[in-house]
Amino acid sequence: MRLIDEEYTRHPFLGTRKIRNYLRRLKLGYKISRKRVQRLMRLMGIEAIYPKPNLSRPRAGSQKYPYLLRGLAINRPDMVWCTDITYIRTAKGFVYLVAVMDWYSRYVISWELSNTLDSDFCVSALRRALLKGCPSIFNSDQGVQFTSEDFTDVLKGRDIRISMDGRGRAMDNIFIERLWRSVKYEDIYLHEYNGMQEAYEGLKKYFEYYNNERQHQSMGYKTPKEVYGEVPSERLVA
Repeated sequence: MRLIDEEYTRHPFLGTRKIRNYLRRLKLGYKISRKRVQRLMRLMGIEAIYPKPNLSRPRAGSQKYPYLLRGLAINRPDMVWCTDITYIRTAKGFVYLVAVMDWYSRYVISWELSNTLDSDFCVSALRRALLKGCPSIFNSDQGVQFTSEDFTDVLKGRDIRISMDGRGRAMDNIFIERLWRSVKYEDIYLHEYNGMQEAYEGLKKYFEYYNNERQHQSMGYKTPKEVYGEVPSERLVA
């Protein structure tokens, strides 16, 4: 799973067949089947980034929402927030990380860790983010965590428009995909955290650095915090 995670982060467009071939070329000393790679990637919550059916299917009966960002000029903080989940490895097993990010500034408003993929930690991250502001639109994929009523009811209760990526179109949420790449190469792969508590403490330091010190070339070498606070906007504090 560690090797799959590293190769997927480098090349998120690779499917299970090519990842299986990559692992076989490493000559690890045991047989690696495509079926096992598929099972592990499902467990990690990752799939190749390319259009195909049945990607991030919502729970049966869940309401579907259209993707609202295509062609939209996002030109201020709190206009669009986005969220996603990624796999984080530790020496004692793996955990899942969810983050809520402001699309315009790349500012990470909140984040949570969990050892399960239920919706509770995603709802918790959302509620904590809404203590700091309120977007006009909230974008996610169609995963069961984000299509659950527990999650969408929080957004509806604040009159926030719900946007969801097209099926098989992970690039619809491109900026948070880039966030995950930064998190893994600049923190996770360097530290090899021992467990969930150690990962939490390390990620807390990383996100403080990311928001307050890490400059982005695309934003004129400003930090996310500088850009997030640059344009006044109505932040509805709960």
